[in-house]
Amino acid sequence: MHGSEQHELKVGLVGYGSGGAIFHAPLIAANPRLRLDAVVTSNAERQAQVRADHPGAEPVSGMDALFAREPDLVVITTPNRTHVELAKAALDAGVPVVVDKPFTPTAQEGRELIEHARERGLLLTVFQNRRWDSDIRTVRKVLAGGELGRVHRFESRFDRWAPQPKPTWRDSGGAEDVAGLLYDLGSHLIDQSLQLFGPVASVYAEIDRRRPGVRADDDSFVSLTHANGVRSHLWMSKLAAVSGPRLRLLGDQGTFTKHGTDPQEADLRAGKRPVDDTWGREPEDIWGELGDGETARKVPSEPGAYQAFYDEVVEALTVHGPAPVDPADAVTALDIIAAAQRSSENQTVERLL
Repeated sequence: MHGSEQHELKVGLVGYGSGGAIFHAPLIAANPRLRLDAVVTSNAERQAQVRADHPGAEPVSGMDALFAREPDLVVITTPNRTHVELAKAALDAGVPVVVDKPFTPTAQEGRELIEHARERGLLLTVFQNRRWDSDIRTVRKVLAGGELGRVHRFESRFDRWAPQPKPTWRDSGGAEDVAGLLYDLGSHLIDQSLQLFGPVASVYAEIDRRRPGVRADDDSFVSLTHANGVRSHLWMSKLAAVSGPRLRLLGDQGTFTKHGTDPQEADLRAGKRPVDDTWGREPEDIWGELGDGETARKVPSEPGAYQAFYDEVVEALTVHGPAPVDPADAVTALDIIAAAQRSSENQTVERLL
């Protein structure tokens, strides 16, 4: 077993692009039980950035150098196509693993990776950080309150405005790169819907490439019909100059509407850290509104809590707590993504149950 209750857990971070530098490294550094020990990047500029951002962490050029430092945990936040290879290497070295989303390119690869970890008795989990978004935590509170009655539709969207494609794999990559919004933001939207409303019986999708020259989807819609009858309508776009509602819940007794986005990503980009109870709190002007057709009231937003992911990782490694995200959930989402791709290509409704 890696780690104990008596010492800090040494973390090796693989990759220092936006995922590593903006999300994982700060959240790891903010956890008193974790120590960012090494970062794998062969890029000289990023190595210098590691030294500046985290003086106690050693930049290393490859996985062998990382394993030589005997980490207690490895975090994979590299381009999507590399997740399986790198996660297997860490598991084969006897180290528990966090893999950024999307977990793997395909559901079958995900199942094989889960089995690989199970055979070795090692933790394997997926960084679905947006389960801890302020808006999703607030939705859980609203649902628990029962004021909506029976919910029949959940609308959720991530709108971006990036009319000019960037020369990166996220825009120019194809299927071999596991690129596009369906894998990127769609992985979050689908995961949130599954967490809120359970198994999906059928999938319909419209997956488009709207900007000149892009190979990856940049404006897509997915409709999920859950086994309980709720429909989730999910939008993701890089061509939304004005954002729509972040989400809406429609029930037979009321509607909850929420504008604005969780502040945690912007705060991390600005150099803020989850160090006190002010973290993740939304301003009152973007609190959601709950209405019944005659009256409406603001619903105070629950604070976002990305730090909870690594808190639960520590619990899993030290006292055998559950993984913060069951990787089987990510496999289910990948099955849905594959169904969405078939639906869009063939103009069909794909049945899963």
